[in-house]
Amino acid sequence: MNQTVICPGSFDPVTLGHLDIITRAAKMFDRVVVAVLVNSSKTPTFSTEERMELLRDAVSDLPNVDIVSFEGLLAEYCKNSGIGTIVKGLRAVSDFEYEFQMAIANKKLNPGLETMFLTADADSTFLSSSVVREIGSMGGDISNFVPACVHDRIAARLRK
Repeated sequence: MNQTVICPGSFDPVTLGHLDIITRAAKMFDRVVVAVLVNSSKTPTFSTEERMELLRDAVSDLPNVDIVSFEGLLAEYCKNSGIGTIVKGLRAVSDFEYEFQMAIANKKLNPGLETMFLTADADSTFLSSSVVREIGSMGGDISNFVPACVHDRIAARLRK
């Protein structure tokens, strides 16, 4: 079976937690599409292009992972792209509550769409892009939170 899944998110910026979920999905499925959400109602720290570039560098050793961006409804993007499974990482019960609601809504919009949850690695349960942005903007060390290959670019942007 040739199975393609999607890992959607804002990735502003990519963290080791994101990379853990993407890497694990890449071991389980033939192809993983990492989709950077374009949300015109928010002002991200990193542009869509920058987030995609950081992700490409972070997953450069994973040949079955593609980086794309999309705008609009995830369920529609999946339908139009022939993707039948969403992979989401869960850090805590609060993540589950939100992601469960999203999974049901996506299923209503696209009945053929399934959502699979992967629990975060124990070292990543506290980690979010928001935490990285806050620590980095105050000059804190984010080296334990982001992929080494993109650390300097993320740290430099957050210090500005």
